Amino acid sequence: MEAIALDLARAQFAVTTIFHMIWPLLSIGLSLMMVVMEILWLKTNNEIYYRQVRFWSAIFIMAFGIGVASGVPLELEFGTNWSRFSTVAGDIFGTILAFEAAMSFALEAAFLAIFFFGWGRVSKGVHLFSNIMVALGASLSAFWIMSANSWMQTPAGVQMQGGKMVITNYLQAVFNPDLPIAFIHIWVASVETTLFFVAGICAWYILRKQNIDFFLKAFKVMVVIGILVAPLQVFLGDASGLAVLKNQPAKAAAMEAHWTTNPPDSSASWVAIGWPDQAAQKNVWEVKVPYMLSLLSDRSLTGQVTGLKDFPLSDQPPVTLPFYAFRIMVVLGILMVLLVLWALWLWYRRMLRSEAVAQNRLFWLFWIYALPSGFIATECGWIVREMGRQPWIIYGILRTSDGVSPIGVATVATSLAIFTLIYLVLLGLFVYFTRKILINGPDLTSPLPGQGSSMPPPKIDADYGGK
Repeated sequence: MEAIALDLARAQFAVTTIFHMIWPLLSIGLSLMMVVMEILWLKTNNEIYYRQVRFWSAIFIMAFGIGVASGVPLELEFGTNWSRFSTVAGDIFGTILAFEAAMSFALEAAFLAIFFFGWGRVSKGVHLFSNIMVALGASLSAFWIMSANSWMQTPAGVQMQGGKMVITNYLQAVFNPDLPIAFIHIWVASVETTLFFVAGICAWYILRKQNIDFFLKAFKVMVVIGILVAPLQVFLGDASGLAVLKNQPAKAAAMEAHWTTNPPDSSASWVAIGWPDQAAQKNVWEVKVPYMLSLLSDRSLTGQVTGLKDFPLSDQPPVTLPFYAFRIMVVLGILMVLLVLWALWLWYRRMLRSEAVAQNRLFWLFWIYALPSGFIATECGWIVREMGRQPWIIYGILRTSDGVSPIGVATVATSLAIFTLIYLVLLGLFVYFTRKILINGPDLTSPLPGQGSSMPPPKIDADYGGK
């Protein structure tokens, strides 16, 4: 029964995390996008950029609200489902999460009021400042959350005393070895996820021939960001893999279904696709690329890569799910780069114009179907990150089975069912109201700030017109 309770507690945390992650990705990306659009408006005095901020802010507000609602249970679960972990690591873990709430969430929420209600009521400079502070708060929140999670991956700045983690160097704990690449990787993922989300919506409007100029403008801004971000994310993914190989070699071996350490002066092949059998400690079938794993891991043809067999079976992470999740993430990352390059090529050939929409129907369909690609890739990356850390909740120090609360199966199963139902309702509400926003379209007629009466905040169910 204890094993079932553990599995249910892990399943509940997985469900809450996977659902919650959607909204910070959007919040970070949309907040940065709104800063860019507002700066462009102030610099060019082109009102279309102001309309962009107003339109996309309605979706941002929903993402922010659902992110707050879905994030609270995650922190509560450390006390309800993972009390033994909290007892051991609460001194360091609790302070990091407290900084996230006091320094990041409070900053974002305070300036969000000015951003949302301040149109026409504060100066343009003050409003831009509030916009920047909202984006900074969203990014700082990601920093502190990633610091806490990275500490679980590479614990530092603490020592065990009397069964508890005691802080010996707070800066070492916060800026632990995994944090720099992990935070940058997830921050860039947020930007890339959002740009494909926004670009997919733009493509949908363009194919419907609604407000083509408005959404072509937004699409082009996304392409400019994408040509910088999409290739960078591939590079960061490689750097992240090297960090995993250094700090968590068992996770790296599981990601690659690499079972046997290759002898010195020999090469390690990369398993492009296969079916791992952990019980037999081998792949049932596989398609290999010679030398590739050595090249990826050591930048040499004879780089030695540690295999899973070098670790006791009880210390090995699961293999099949991280193996496939990692490959889905990589394939989607490459496809996103190719899609951005396609857009850049059409732009160069002057095909990203309203009169050329009908000639590029397949192109716009690809962007519509790519709308969820960033979300899927990031969720897959998180699965690799978390499942690859198993069987440790604090890597190399505390096992997951030793961190769970002594609670009954029925209790965890009931709360899991309730949370799943609530999250489905929240997702349904987001889809419902986003659909209303998209059907109504952008507001292209209301007076600009400073021209007439003060501007009301955007309403999710307002009749925007401009269809």
